[in-house]
Amino acid sequence: MVFQLSHTTIYKYGNGVTFCHNIATLKPLDFLGQSILSYELEISPKPTEISERIDFFGNTITRFSIQQYHEELKVVAKTKVLRDSSLAPDIYKSTAGMAITLEEAKKEMKSISSEILEVKQFLLESILIAKITKNIKDYALVSFKPKRPIFESALELMQRIYIDFEFDATATNVATPIQEVMENKKGVCQDFAQIAIACVRSIGLSARYVSGYIETLPPPGKEKLIGTDASHAWFSVYIPKFGWVDFDPTNNQIPKNQHIIVAYGRDYYDVPPLKGVIYSSGENKMKVEVDIRPAV
Repeated sequence: MVFQLSHTTIYKYGNGVTFCHNIATLKPLDFLGQSILSYELEISPKPTEISERIDFFGNTITRFSIQQYHEELKVVAKTKVLRDSSLAPDIYKSTAGMAITLEEAKKEMKSISSEILEVKQFLLESILIAKITKNIKDYALVSFKPKRPIFESALELMQRIYIDFEFDATATNVATPIQEVMENKKGVCQDFAQIAIACVRSIGLSARYVSGYIETLPPPGKEKLIGTDASHAWFSVYIPKFGWVDFDPTNNQIPKNQHIIVAYGRDYYDVPPLKGVIYSSGENKMKVEVDIRPAV
């Protein structure tokens, strides 16, 4: 599938802004199974300074500063991306990946190979996934047993979160602690991904946060409206002898071509689409629109 993707963010400042400095993580990753055919970042007003680099996790980030008075900031990322998940390694075709148990994997994680040392950073506490509580570990242990294959356990964890947690966009915000999400069993895709990551880390395995998009399809016979798609998030588990495997607990599925990956991080804090600081006062309003559709 070839998709045309547009992500628009508009900030309206009640009293105007004299200076702002921002970091954008909006350019999708390029890897086997996902190819970026074109990418353009439009920023208004025009930045005084702008630069692009690859961060510690391999994501593309753009830094920009606007050093003039403005009452509105508009950032539009336009991407044309080719998705072909059949090119990527398939866990279902890996005998070793499907069979390795939690007990065996934890032994593999003691290795000092460069690959294992790199994935261990996703085993440690992070800003939004810290001080993992007993109730989270207990929730994980329902699925993860010493002699049970990791893939089977992670698949069940994804399915349980899908069933046990209610999608409620009003229940949380980006600062809501995972302990609160766990207690209330309500939240959004970001929360479900971080709960899953906390569960996986609690039993000694590496898990990372995946930021991206998912194509949403209109009801049969209805035309798709512009701007109805949204940023999405899911989680990825490292399975020794195979590699990373993605799981989408919001939709209870293994991500395929409808999922577009933008960035990897330890949690949401590492990869928000846009963050920054401003010199201003008064009330500010933000509007975000995402549109994904097959390219013509």
